[in-house]
Amino acid sequence: MFGAKIKLDKDLFERCKKHAMEVGYSSVEEFITHILEKEIRNREKKNTGEEKEIVNKLKGLGYID
Repeated sequence: MFGAKIKLDKDLFERCKKHAMEVGYSSVEEFITHILEKEIRNREKKNTGEEKEIVNKLKGLGYID
């Protein structure tokens, strides 16, 4: 792990801690890492889909082959 530190609002940290323990994560850091990885993966998939849609529109208009 890289070891970078980020600051969170105390209330947000406590909420994350509560959810992490409820779900069974070994630490708040593990929980937050999982949530961030999941969100980034979703955004990357969305961006890829948008790019494909644009390419298909351009092909349909005859701008690219």
